[in-house]
Amino acid sequence: MTDNADLLQRIEKLEARNKRVEADKAWETSWQRRLAIIVLTYLVVVCYLYFVVHINPWINALVPVIGFFLSTLTVSALKEYWLTKWGK
Repeated sequence: MTDNADLLQRIEKLEARNKRVEADKAWETSWQRRLAIIVLTYLVVVCYLYFVVHINPWINALVPVIGFFLSTLTVSALKEYWLTKWGK
């Protein structure tokens, strides 16, 4: 009996994992994710252009890095919201 119960538990864990993986795939290809990255990157560039007076190549190189960093911080919260609303 314990073998059957163990197998059922393992199957349930696999099915739960598969649902999480499918939801993650859906998030990675969603328009909401793409739009969030676009908006966050745009806002970083706007702030940069607004506050920086002198152009310096070393500072210019930081713009995409900061945009990417901020998007990774914020997009995870948006992902959680997206998964609860549209995830499977």
